[in-house]
Amino acid sequence: MTDEKKEIRIALAGNPNVGKSTVFNALTGLKQHTGNWAGKTVENAEGVMKFRNKKYRIYDLPGTYSLLSHSEEETVARDFICFSKPDITIVVCDATSLERNLNLTLQILEITSDVILCLNLIDEAKIKGICIDSDKLSEVLKIPVVEICAKKKSSLIPLYNAIDSFSPDNKSYKPQYTKELESIIQSAEEIISPYLRDDIPPRFAALRLAEENGLTAENILKFCKSNNKNTEKIRISIGKIKKNYSKISDNIASCLILTAEAIYTEVASLQKTKSYDRDRRLDKIITGRFTAVPIMLCLFMLVLWLTISGANYPSALLSDFFGFCEEKISSFLDFVGLHPSLNSLICEGVFRTLSWVVSVMLPPMAIFFPLFTLLEDFGLLPRIAFNLDRYFKKCGACGKQALSLCMSLGCNACGVTGTRIIDSRRERLIAIITASLVPCNGKFPTLISILSMFIICSASFPFNNLLSALFLSIILALSVAVTLLASSFLSKTILKGERSSFTLELPPYRKVNIGKTLVRSFIDRTLVILGRAVAVSAPAGLLIWLLANISIGECSILSICTDFFDPFGKMLGLDGVIIFAFILGIPANEIVVPIIIMSYTASGNLTDISDLSALKNLLAENGWSLLTAINMLIFTLFHFPCSTTCITIYKETKSIRWTVVSILLPTAIGIALCLISNILFGFFCI
Repeated sequence: MTDEKKEIRIALAGNPNVGKSTVFNALTGLKQHTGNWAGKTVENAEGVMKFRNKKYRIYDLPGTYSLLSHSEEETVARDFICFSKPDITIVVCDATSLERNLNLTLQILEITSDVILCLNLIDEAKIKGICIDSDKLSEVLKIPVVEICAKKKSSLIPLYNAIDSFSPDNKSYKPQYTKELESIIQSAEEIISPYLRDDIPPRFAALRLAEENGLTAENILKFCKSNNKNTEKIRISIGKIKKNYSKISDNIASCLILTAEAIYTEVASLQKTKSYDRDRRLDKIITGRFTAVPIMLCLFMLVLWLTISGANYPSALLSDFFGFCEEKISSFLDFVGLHPSLNSLICEGVFRTLSWVVSVMLPPMAIFFPLFTLLEDFGLLPRIAFNLDRYFKKCGACGKQALSLCMSLGCNACGVTGTRIIDSRRERLIAIITASLVPCNGKFPTLISILSMFIICSASFPFNNLLSALFLSIILALSVAVTLLASSFLSKTILKGERSSFTLELPPYRKVNIGKTLVRSFIDRTLVILGRAVAVSAPAGLLIWLLANISIGECSILSICTDFFDPFGKMLGLDGVIIFAFILGIPANEIVVPIIIMSYTASGNLTDISDLSALKNLLAENGWSLLTAINMLIFTLFHFPCSTTCITIYKETKSIRWTVVSILLPTAIGIALCLISNILFGFFCI
């Protein structure tokens, strides 16, 4: 490494869940920013590190299990290492799962020799009885190997030193294949070498062209010193040398796996410990055939109960605080002489809508997301995905959809972005379209209120929160069942195709740093989603106030609109007020019930009735029955996604068509189920 370079570029690569981001944060501190890779929806995090008068720019590549398939994450990681040519590539491996991680390391060594192998979580490996001879591993791979525990900054000193003393060496280990494959690679290398730029390894280029790795092969040909005629000549020549050899991609992958196994056997040994035995026993229970589903339901019931129980008091405090602020703002606006109508517009329209969304949405999110993150960090969410994999497989979807489904519980928009882990575009679209079939955090207050008033029937019952959590768990199970059915329908109709294979990681169980998890979850998830909701709630509050306070003749526009939708609402066992409230609630699901209350009371502004018995009386006076409550639950569960989710769907798919499908499908399901409920209720009542 020359000291003359002003900035040394480092790529951080590795499998998901190996602590790569922890290493990145430790190296760069606060000197980092996040955006998107050019032309991709995949996040791009980069930062700066200074060490011994040298400046390093570090790129945190997307976590990926392989460079051989075609997901956006793998494409970004592969193309950056191959074509952007970082000065150093640090491959972060989980020392507790080194054998699996070595597969990616070998693929990267085919591209570049400028590699440092970083064995993270070495302390956990030792606890589990895994002994790794890092010197021997360095000798085999012919690259520097360092042992660290990224959570402890003091353990990063060997990594700093390895980076500082690194010097390029073209003699690193290169995987070897079968004789037939090596013959094809050698012949392809001879064909492509004259046309390659000096910075693209001929062997790597030959491998990708031989296996017909679409995107990479195209990029390699673009970097060739050739015109279209020569490019076609290269394709034909390589096609001839491999015409009698099938399944080259499968054979390359198999050889890499066998090589990784052989290296691991040479450098590592396992002594079974209490920790190892404990993990195996836990897996037998959590992923057991008969125990997996009950455990999942109980787990979510516990999370929902803690969320419901813990959110009530802070929600009330926030509501009182915002009510106090509204009074002071209104008094101040009166003092400065603002017209009463503008005062009402600002306070009772915009501010009250914002305050309602924050007071109702913030407390449950501040509880739910950290609990969700704790489950993720402990290692339970991947096991939930493993349990649901067989069901998604039967539906022609991808098992990874279970992970995005879990993320949708917090926010449907997060569930949509979570589908990036799915390689197949077809399966990813299925996951995106069905993401809003799972109730998000914004729907929970409505579901809980309706359950408490009409199903549980006693808001003062001692176990009310527990019963609410139980019924919510049943509703959650229903939403998962509908998601599976909808995925099956899509995979057999408009998104028909072959189901892809994938690697689903079951990471080891880990001790969770509760403090860091709470802070990270609150900042990265709760505040981000709350910010989106607030951004769309302000204009919604303005619109709602205008509709309620501007009249045509003797009726407000809001009344005219609710009367217009009333016949359709009655057909669904609802009414026009409820239907129009859902339409106006597109910016945020939290404001649906306040709009219903405002319409029934004809107050002209959003009204908070926190006493459930008073709210039940108001609803009953306006024609609500048990059927109305049941259909309200159904339509709350299955209707068009909120505006934030719709925008996210469009950004992820870049397609108006799929965005419209994502809006129509849950709405059609909700309408159909309400019609069925209405018919059945009428039949049995008669």
